[in-house]
Amino acid sequence: MTKFERLNQELIFLSYKTGFHVQNLMDEFHISKRTALRDITALEGLGLTFYTEPGRYGGYRLTKQDQWVPVLFNGQEINALFFAIKALSLLSATPFEKSYRAIYDKLMATLPVPQQRTVRQLQAVVHYYNVSNLDTPTFLSDLLTAIVDQQVVTVTLPSGPHKQQLFDLLYRHGIWFFSGYDLDRHVWSITRCDAVSALSVSAEPAVYDRATLDRFRRDYDAHHHDVPFRCTLTPLGRELVQKNRYPSMHLHTEHGQTVLSGGYDADEFAYMVQYLLGLGNNVHVLAPPALQAAYLQELRTILARYEPPAGPPDA
Repeated sequence: MTKFERLNQELIFLSYKTGFHVQNLMDEFHISKRTALRDITALEGLGLTFYTEPGRYGGYRLTKQDQWVPVLFNGQEINALFFAIKALSLLSATPFEKSYRAIYDKLMATLPVPQQRTVRQLQAVVHYYNVSNLDTPTFLSDLLTAIVDQQVVTVTLPSGPHKQQLFDLLYRHGIWFFSGYDLDRHVWSITRCDAVSALSVSAEPAVYDRATLDRFRRDYDAHHHDVPFRCTLTPLGRELVQKNRYPSMHLHTEHGQTVLSGGYDADEFAYMVQYLLGLGNNVHVLAPPALQAAYLQELRTILARYEPPAGPPDA
């Protein structure tokens, strides 16, 4: 471990403590007393504030601050941070009501000028493309707050108001979703955020803790997709699925052939057909028969659009 890495680890190690002794650093990081004392001086220079407690059982007492203690990053880590901010800035909607450009500029201002030049050069030659939001959710921040604070909320959907305890937010291919337990219907649900037209927070306490909600989610995942399916894929089909694959879908190889298998819910039947159509001629649907028949029917419908109109009967 380099000194740079050790100082970072020491900052993290001390961030949860109210005080420490030189021996604590010696034991935790396997360093000598002289090195530990030098590190303490370096940590103070980085912004770690403390005062010395004299006496046989004294040591260093940490002074808590509202600001974060600076953490050292190497060049690769700095570049990764800036690219993460750039990726987030491409989303037209996020649950964080902050300007990513402002965050970008603040971080850039903390870097030495040569490092700023390097970051700008890399940003200019490496590009990150992401799917912009297809929906226009208006309650992302409120939904996130409800999840973190474990609030009971009533969300108004096209089907009416639903009292729910939310679990998490999901972003997939340009669309934000939230999942949670519907307290009225006693079912787990996954809902598009742009379907919410109103949201209100209830004064009643949370019914379930996070561990129980997670158990509901795992039970839903295990039993919801109960219609098994099976297809074979071309190499391009495998690549397409890898770019857009759901947790209930699995890829494996049998006798040199790529197989896509998994399960779907009966309510997802129409969507499943459209998903497979999106793979073009790179998929061969094997089972179940109903899925294969619906897939073939859709292909016939598409082909019919290109058939020439029937001419007048022969005289």
